[in-house]
Amino acid sequence: MRVFLGLGSNLGDRANYLKGAISALASPTIKVVAMSGIYETEPWGVMDQPLYWNQVIEVDTTLEPLELLHVCQEIELLLGRERKVHWGPRTIDIDLLLYDNRVSESEELRLPHPYLEERAFVIAPLREIAPKLVLPSGKSITEVSGEGKVHHLET
Repeated sequence: MRVFLGLGSNLGDRANYLKGAISALASPTIKVVAMSGIYETEPWGVMDQPLYWNQVIEVDTTLEPLELLHVCQEIELLLGRERKVHWGPRTIDIDLLLYDNRVSESEELRLPHPYLEERAFVIAPLREIAPKLVLPSGKSITEVSGEGKVHHLET
């Protein structure tokens, strides 16, 4: 299945956390197909925290959505993620943005990601690796910009 994951980090060595998450995701059941560049962005929700580094990756997986979510959560814990404040600072965050054309409204997992089109820090890197993508709303990725400022880093 074609899946897009959003990665974010704003604590410690942000580049290392993003690389570590991608390395940990790569496995027999998860193949990394594409990676966007890294974007520096303002925080979302809780504003009094360091700037984020965000990235979107495309993976091909044989895992079901909840299985993939649990793998992502295990990797977050492995990389020191602590869930203290909603939308607060974190070493790493791995969000399931789109999982093929699947829709989920369960308490544990909502697909597509409910804030997908609202966040420039997701839309910009997603557009970079999937410029012809049509979003679940029916809009082309090129028609949506999201909110917030994003700065593409030269890494």
